[in-house]
Amino acid sequence: MPVLTTPDKPTIPTYSLQQNGDRCNTMIEVRKAEANCGDFRLDPAFLIPHRKDYFLFVLVKQGNNRHWIDFMPYVIKPDTFYFTVPQQVHLKEHAGPMEGLMLCFTEEFLQLEENRILLHLPIIQNPAGAHELLLTKQDMSFVEDVMQKMLAEFDTDGSWRNQMLTSWLRVLVIYLSRLYTEQFNERAIDQCFCVLKSFQSLIGEHYSTHHEVAAYAEKLNITPGYLTDVIKQQSGKTAITHIHERLIVEAKRRLLHTDLSVKQIADELGFEDAAYFNRFFKRIAGVTPIGYRDQIREMYS
Repeated sequence: MPVLTTPDKPTIPTYSLQQNGDRCNTMIEVRKAEANCGDFRLDPAFLIPHRKDYFLFVLVKQGNNRHWIDFMPYVIKPDTFYFTVPQQVHLKEHAGPMEGLMLCFTEEFLQLEENRILLHLPIIQNPAGAHELLLTKQDMSFVEDVMQKMLAEFDTDGSWRNQMLTSWLRVLVIYLSRLYTEQFNERAIDQCFCVLKSFQSLIGEHYSTHHEVAAYAEKLNITPGYLTDVIKQQSGKTAITHIHERLIVEAKRRLLHTDLSVKQIADELGFEDAAYFNRFFKRIAGVTPIGYRDQIREMYS
C-alpha cells in the first residue's frame, strides 16, 4: 500500500510553519483557498504521510476531498470547520479543488505569557480527540468573518499587525471552544483538570524514553501514588493506562504510515526487546503489530 507510506524516509517527516509559508519567524499564518487555485498551494510532499508541528484550523466552504488524520478517514464537507493539533499524522488522498480559509499557529505562540490562558480551552486541548465542528449558518457567518479579518490583517503587514492577529485569534478560539462544548461530552472538557493536562503534556514529550509512572511523578514533583490517584479520579483511567495508550497511538501511526519493521518501531518507542513490544501491543490493541498493519491498510484500500 505505497500511498500510505513514506518509502524514501525511515520515519514520518515533520513540517514546520516556516516550511509551509513565505514568511520567516511567523507564529500565525492565514491563507485563502479558492476552487480554481488548487489545495492551499501545498508542497507535493504534503500528499504523503506527514506531521505538522503547529495547530491547523480550516474553514471549508466548498470541497469534498478525502483525507486521514491518524487512523480516521474524513471526507471534507462544505460549511464545516476542521482542526488538528501538532504531531498528528496527516495524509491527503487527493488534493482537489477546495474553497475556504486556513489558519495556522504554533505552540510557541500559545506559550507566550499573554496567550497561555488559551492553552486550557477545549478546542486546543481537544480531549474528545475530534477533528471537525459542524457549523450553523450563523456560526459559519461569524467564523468566516473573523478569519477574513485575520486574512486581511495578515496580508497588509500594517502597524500592530501581530497584536491584531492575536486579538482576532483569541476571539476565534473562544468562539470555537463554545461550539466544541456544545458538540462534545461536557465531562470530557472540564477545564479544571490541571494535573491531568500537565501529565498528558509530559507524556507527549517523553513517551519514547519514560514508560513508568514514577518518572512523570518526579517531573511533576509529586509522589507516584498521588499521581495515580489524581489521574484515576480525573480521567477514570490509571496513569499507566495513559502512558500505554500514547505508546499504542505512536506505534499505530508508524505501522500505518511507514514501512518500518516491528523491531525498528520498538526501538523508536524505547522498547529494548521487540518480542516484548509485540506482546505489549497485542495485549492492549488485541492484535499483533503486523496484524494491525494488515487490517488498517485493508480498511484503507
